[in-house]
Amino acid sequence: MIAEAETKDMMEEIQSQKKEEDEDEEEGPPPGWESTVLPPPPISAAEISEMAQMVCGSCRRLLSYPRGTKHVKCSCCQTVNLVLEAYQVGQVKCSNCELLLMYPYGAPSVRCSSCKSVTDIREDNKRPPWSVLQGPLKTFSSVR
Repeated sequence: MIAEAETKDMMEEIQSQKKEEDEDEEEGPPPGWESTVLPPPPISAAEISEMAQMVCGSCRRLLSYPRGTKHVKCSCCQTVNLVLEAYQVGQVKCSNCELLLMYPYGAPSVRCSSCKSVTDIREDNKRPPWSVLQGPLKTFSSVR
């Protein structure tokens, strides 16, 4: 019986120590609350159609930019590129090397990037704007 009483006293002492330890611990967040990292929101078709791409005129890297922007600065070479919409781009063959050149539609002449010669834009060597050659703009929903 003495052993049982000692065991009982020890159990009570252990339980009181546990209660004291529990009281000493900091209280954390309420039960059920968890800190989570939310995934990025899905990209909608409208957001995709609001972006456009072009090639940098200096380093030839592909640049992405919001549609409607007039100038795009290349993050690689820092060149500021003029953005032309498809209806604003004309095409003509170089009068010297026959390379197909693109230029702002309505320009009186264009300098060839290859041979550096200047080609006058005339009715007989002018092509339709790039938008006419490409056809109607395809939307994201029409591609599916």
